[in-house]
Amino acid sequence: MAMPNDVWEEISQDIPQTSDPFIQQYLSGRSSLIDQERTSRSDASFRTALSPIAKRACAIVDRIRADELATIWTPQVEEDMAIATNQPVFPGMMFMLSKDRMESTKLWRIVRRMPKGSLLHAHTDAMVSFDFILEELINAPGMHMSSDRCLTSPEAMENAALNFRYRAKDRTEGSVWEEGYEPSTFLKLTNVADQFPGGRSAFLAWLKSRLVLSQQDSHQQHHGIDSIWLKFIKCFQVADTIMHYEPIFRSFLRRLMSDLKADGVNYAELRFSWGLNYCRDQQEEPESDYDHIFQVLEEEVARFKATKEGQGFWGLRVIWTSLRSLPTRSIIENMDHCITSKMAYPHLIAGYDLVGPEDFGRPLADLLPELFWFRKQCAQEGVNIPFFFHAGETLGDGTETDSNLFDAILLGTRRIGHGYSLYKHPLLIDMIKEKRILIESCPISNEVLRLCGSVLAHPLPALIARGVACSLCNDDPAMLGQDTPGMSHDFWQALQGWENLGLAGLGSLAENSIRYSAFEDETQAEWLSGIREASLGKGIKAQRLKEWQVEWENFCLWILTEFGDEEDRQPQEGEATP
Repeated sequence: MAMPNDVWEEISQDIPQTSDPFIQQYLSGRSSLIDQERTSRSDASFRTALSPIAKRACAIVDRIRADELATIWTPQVEEDMAIATNQPVFPGMMFMLSKDRMESTKLWRIVRRMPKGSLLHAHTDAMVSFDFILEELINAPGMHMSSDRCLTSPEAMENAALNFRYRAKDRTEGSVWEEGYEPSTFLKLTNVADQFPGGRSAFLAWLKSRLVLSQQDSHQQHHGIDSIWLKFIKCFQVADTIMHYEPIFRSFLRRLMSDLKADGVNYAELRFSWGLNYCRDQQEEPESDYDHIFQVLEEEVARFKATKEGQGFWGLRVIWTSLRSLPTRSIIENMDHCITSKMAYPHLIAGYDLVGPEDFGRPLADLLPELFWFRKQCAQEGVNIPFFFHAGETLGDGTETDSNLFDAILLGTRRIGHGYSLYKHPLLIDMIKEKRILIESCPISNEVLRLCGSVLAHPLPALIARGVACSLCNDDPAMLGQDTPGMSHDFWQALQGWENLGLAGLGSLAENSIRYSAFEDETQAEWLSGIREASLGKGIKAQRLKEWQVEWENFCLWILTEFGDEEDRQPQEGEATP
């Protein structure tokens, strides 16, 4: 029953006004409390040091973000889009649903232009667009394909183990698409493709589907994490031999560096987990060691840096990885190759990690004998190979996988890959801050692999708020839907999804990526000193931080010029005119 008007008139006279002193006092205290909390954020010092130009650029980006939230991601647009796509549209929606739309926004133009520093967490086989890689594969002379079974059923098409190899003599008889195919027989790839129902283009589309997680894979959250990880593992198994052939590996490296540089990334540390199945150009037998792989890497990096396109590119280094699911002997043999390769190419190998799904593989506590053996061998050989462990890429709380965080810290890791479950451990958060360990956060990867439903549910904002040093990374972009090795999609999702971040927060994450880069071998004391001193130091890291700061200021000036109104464009005292 509605309140009578005369009663409402009487009551309304007693309702305080916002302008009343005690409400103003409350609001003032509220603002002070919010400001006090912000001082503990990991990006607080970066925000404090912003130049006048950068502050105005941040304000412009805030306005653009607010405008796009009101005009692009609204219920009205949702209704219009639902008719066309049968999908809802809302801020922070799932990445694969929002990708095309985000790439049409002003925020996307801004993020693409942003200098992003270093990419610290990325897996080699899952970096470059598979449309490009498959074109290189199909056009490579002498390429053949085998399967562990004939591809005559939907189950085989989805699960068969495929292998790609160079063969000097073409084998054209037989068809993998028929019952009479002899398993593991190599057939000329172009013939296999042309015999596919629908022809070569349909074959390439099918092969790509074996390498990339689909929108359906990502969104079937009710199937759980294990289900999508099984599909994800199969993607790596198909990719395993495609790029492990010298001509394709060289093309991959060139495209990788070109795409990174175009996206504002000047340096990357690639997780490298190849078995001994790499072949030189026009050679059928795999190499017995990793020497030639690193020779090619060294040559291609030098070649790219010498081009006009590669000016300002700082290079690539490798974080050697072993599969955590392997038995002890296989891991020890792989560790031994790591040490041998480090002795031959010390400037190319930055550290060591264990990879593969944490929930399926052996936890770090189970791998202590192998890890202590590795550390002892490194000391005996006089090589410096620090740890950069994956840890906490799980929804578990108190599980063996979750407890990898404890072991990663105790074993002296310099950074932690993902650290998704870290927010559940207040003591570990304090230890990580004290030990200056960076979290390599991969929001889109965590979403697509079903750790969270969208970027809005990701724990990275909680870590930033607690003062934990973090950087943004893309993990496996070619397999996860980004289709490019650049980091713009993760940067955009963070900027659009998290109100407290803003352009300044993105800048802090980019600066962190350089501050925690392993540009050169350093003792633990040197490593910590470089992090503390930042651009005030005297080493490579300090120089590159200075270079990035110049890029950042130019970027902020571009924002003023491109998107600012007349008030924004007015130079302040001591500033150059755009």
